[in-house]
Amino acid sequence: MGMLILGVVLFIGIHLVRIVAPDLRNAGIAKLGENGWKIFYSVISVLGIFLMGRGYGAYRMEGSPIVYDPPLWMGHLIILLMALAFIFFVAGNVPTTGHIKAKLKHPMLIGVKTWAIAHLLINGDVASIILFGSLLVWAIISVISIKKRGGKPPVATSAKPDVIAIVIGLAIWVVFTLWVHTWLIGVPVIA
Repeated sequence: MGMLILGVVLFIGIHLVRIVAPDLRNAGIAKLGENGWKIFYSVISVLGIFLMGRGYGAYRMEGSPIVYDPPLWMGHLIILLMALAFIFFVAGNVPTTGHIKAKLKHPMLIGVKTWAIAHLLINGDVASIILFGSLLVWAIISVISIKKRGGKPPVATSAKPDVIAIVIGLAIWVVFTLWVHTWLIGVPVIA
């Protein structure tokens, strides 16, 4: 469990620096430069993801205690929610603004929330609650923080970014659902 918690702390910690310790972020940028800070931020993020993944798998293999047992039919809902999550992830990274990005404002974080909720609906063990619950809370805090900072809401420029997000998001979702999830996580999506 320690590796999982360390991964969560590293990933969420580096992502919350701008929110809870902006002076630390500014000092890091001043010392390392903009690109140096981005590299540092990325290394800590990737290390956190790696430790979360390894720690999650290890804790589940050790026998992470079950808190609740979701019904089997929930798996079908999760597949749909994950398709939406992948579309939202891609929409958040398409360089131009489509209707999805304009409507959701923060599609990447909405994708994280959708992904986390989907996994909490189907996984009732402590490891899952720690991992997905923590990332859900982080995404909620991040959206609240972004809203407080204000800024101009995005305006849709065309439907092309939406088509790109839907096509690429669904393609990644299919590949992830059929092959990558089993290979990477060790658990088939469709059993």
